[in-house]
Amino acid sequence: MDKSKTYRVTYNVYPNDKIRQVSFHGKLQAPLYIQLIYDRRNTVYKSNLFDLFLKPKYGIRVAGDLHPPRIKEVIEREEKLVEFVINRHPDDFSLALFKQEYDHYSRDLLDEMEPGFLFYLHTFFQDEGMPHLAGSLNVAAPPVHLADVVRDLKRALKPDLYGRLVEHSFYYAPPYLPLFQFAEQLRRPLTSLTLMDWEDESIKDGFTKFMGKYYPDKSLADILENIVKYVKKLQN
Repeated sequence: MDKSKTYRVTYNVYPNDKIRQVSFHGKLQAPLYIQLIYDRRNTVYKSNLFDLFLKPKYGIRVAGDLHPPRIKEVIEREEKLVEFVINRHPDDFSLALFKQEYDHYSRDLLDEMEPGFLFYLHTFFQDEGMPHLAGSLNVAAPPVHLADVVRDLKRALKPDLYGRLVEHSFYYAPPYLPLFQFAEQLRRPLTSLTLMDWEDESIKDGFTKFMGKYYPDKSLADILENIVKYVKKLQN
């Protein structure tokens, strides 16, 4: 890939071997950094996506063992994000603008929606007379994707109770569950949906088709409106 750009911007995403390694899901790994050169100014940033995928829920669990995702895939996603931000400003690029938009577009909708969905799960099981399960989810959920918890609950709960859990989530929770299920079809194991991804009209079209196939009885307009509210909230 050619990292050279017009308007004198170059970049490099690299493991920073000059600082202390961190545990990347059980494996020592030098944190990723971004080197950006503009107008002969050399600036270095921490990788937001590395910090995102460092979270325990992105560890790959196979037969009880924890494995790290491929660092190469994290670098590829980071490169795509950096290029996206640079290419948005062919005529008015600046380091300050880059940092502002990089921080914005690197935010993950799924990660941002999880706290609200966790609150919904807690409330749902409290209302269903299961306070101990409600309380345990608050403690146990953060190290894993909540969508994976819901997937396991499908096997553990009676069908009518599980059906209510999913049905009520469309009215009382962020649209985290269908977004996660859609994003999971796009990329695994690093299932995410950044604000950069959501800017892509083909992603939005894909989500529309996904909803029509798997949730045809749900209001797509209401769900999209809810997503727009989240995006605006993150902009502020």
